[in-house]
Amino acid sequence: MNQVSGPRFRSMVAIGDSFTEGMCDDVLPDGHYRGWADRVAERLAAELDGHAAGTGEAGNMNGDANANGFRYANLAVRGKLIGQIADEQGDAAVALGGELVTLAGGLNDVMRPGCDIDHVERTLGALAERIAAEARQVVMFYSVDPSRRMRGSARLMPQILRLQGFVRQFAARHENIAVVDLFHVPAFDDARMWGEDRLHFSAEGHRRVAEAVLQALGFEPSFDWREPLPPAPPIPRLTKLGDDLRWIRTHVLPWIGRRLTGRSSGDNRPAKRPSLDAFPG
Repeated sequence: MNQVSGPRFRSMVAIGDSFTEGMCDDVLPDGHYRGWADRVAERLAAELDGHAAGTGEAGNMNGDANANGFRYANLAVRGKLIGQIADEQGDAAVALGGELVTLAGGLNDVMRPGCDIDHVERTLGALAERIAAEARQVVMFYSVDPSRRMRGSARLMPQILRLQGFVRQFAARHENIAVVDLFHVPAFDDARMWGEDRLHFSAEGHRRVAEAVLQALGFEPSFDWREPLPPAPPIPRLTKLGDDLRWIRTHVLPWIGRRLTGRSSGDNRPAKRPSLDAFPG
C-alpha cells in the first residue's frame, strides 16, 4: 500500500456508488446519509483547521475565513454502474480538482448477471488514470468478501477476485494511489457491520472504513478497525425468521422489481455534495 508523506489535504472529492454515498449510515439533518467519506472529510477538515490555527493561516488578508479552509465534494450516487460513474462523475471530479480523490466502483456491475468484467476493468482503469494524473492522492478499494456472509455469492467471487487483482496491479504502477483492503477483514462478516438491507454498511461499518482510509493516508491509528466486535447474544430462531421475512419484503423484492423493469435506486437522484464547498458548512 502506498502512503502519502503527510495527512494534510485542502480538498477531497469522493466518487462512486452507494458505498461512497454512505447508505445505511446515520441520517444527517438534511436527509442525506453521513457515510465513511463524510467521516474522512470531517477528520481532514479538523486536521487542516488545527494546522491553520497553529500557523496563523486561518484566513486570508481580505478576511475570508474559508479561503484556506477544507473543501469537500461527494458525487457518488447509489446504484451506479462503473460506466455511469465514469460518464456522470468523472469529468466533474477532474474539473473540481480535489487534492484527494476517492474512487470506488464496479461492484454493482459484478453483482449483475452477464457482467462484462473486461469492460469494467477498462472503464475503471481509464477513469482512475485520468484522476491519478491530476490529484495529489487517490484512494481505491478492495471490496468486502461476501462469501462467508451472503448465500449465493460464490458465483460472484471469480469476478470480485479478478477486479481486486486489477486494482492491485493498477495501483502498483502509480505512486499516488493507495488501496484500502476491506476484503481480508473477517470482522466485516459480523451482521452488526451491516444496515437493515444487508448490502450496505451500518454506522459501525462506515466508522471502520473511514478509519481504514485515514490510516492509508498516513494518520496514526485511532483504533484497530480490523478488530472483531465483542460476541453478540444469540438471536432466537423465530426472531431471526421474522427479520429474514421482513428483509425479503422490504429490500429483496423491491430490488428484484427494479432489475426486472430496468430501473435503479439512483435514477434521477442528485449527488449529495456536487460542488467543492467549504466543509463543515
